[in-house]
Amino acid sequence: MRKAILHLKRADPLLKALVERIGPYAQQMAPADFPALARSIVYQQLNGKAASTIYGRLEAAVRGRVTPRTVLKLTEDRMRELGLSKQKTSYIRDLAQTTISREVDFRTLPAMPDEVVIASLTAVRGIGVWTAQMFLIFALGRPDVLPTADLGIRAAMKNLYGLAELPKPAEMERIAAPWRPYCSVACWYLWRSLDNQGAL
Repeated sequence: MRKAILHLKRADPLLKALVERIGPYAQQMAPADFPALARSIVYQQLNGKAASTIYGRLEAAVRGRVTPRTVLKLTEDRMRELGLSKQKTSYIRDLAQTTISREVDFRTLPAMPDEVVIASLTAVRGIGVWTAQMFLIFALGRPDVLPTADLGIRAAMKNLYGLAELPKPAEMERIAAPWRPYCSVACWYLWRSLDNQGAL
């Protein structure tokens, strides 16, 4: 990780100042498994506190073992009672079924290139590119992912680079070009910059 931090600090003076302000890189990783992806679905379009509460209820309902089979033992009505929307209930159940059928095989994902992981996961209903990218960063530990649809990254870039409005993907790619091959690490610092402002 030292190599990544040195690269980012040399490549971008504004990012260097941010790294020095935030301090040591301390990314928490999740296992690359079914619960991690189910959790990502729960977190879609929700603030962290609400999503954490709902996922906690789901964990409690399956006695701490979030697996494809335990999830499918819950009725759709029970999942809705836990706070999951009709859509997210459907998405998590679809993920459970595709995991059981091995259409999504969590054992093979770590060996796949980023773009193949994204293609594999986005074939599941309810999993878009953003969710697949979060899985790449937080579960598979891929170092060079730039989630251009992430509102937090867009807001942090706007703040750090003094932009008039939230950057669009092409501008984000231009700004991030010097960060490669460590965009994921840079994004961790951008997310933390929002923490410091109380924006996450």
